[in-house]
Amino acid sequence: MFKYTSTTLEKMEHLLKQQEYVIRYEKGNFKSGYCILQEKRVVVISKFFDTESRINCILDIVPQLVFDETKMDEKAIELFYQMKEATVQQ
Repeated sequence: MFKYTSTTLEKMEHLLKQQEYVIRYEKGNFKSGYCILQEKRVVVISKFFDTESRINCILDIVPQLVFDETKMDEKAIELFYQMKEATVQQ
C-alpha cells in the first residue's frame, strides 16, 4: 500500500525518469486525467490534480509503459514491483 505523499510522488517520477520518460503536468482535455505519447516517451498529467490523484494516475499508467529493469537501481526495482502490485489490487 502506498502513502499518498509528495515524497512517494517524487520517487515515482524518478522511476519514470530513469526509464527515460518525461513527466509533464499541464492543462488539457484528458478524459482520464492523463495522456501518454508512447513514441516520444512523454506522460502528461493534469496540472490541476492533487498529490493523491497524480499518484493514482501514475499507477494507472504503469501497465501501459515499457520498463527496462537494467536501468533501475535496487530501490527503484522495489518501488516498481510495489506499483505493479498496487495496480493489480485496484
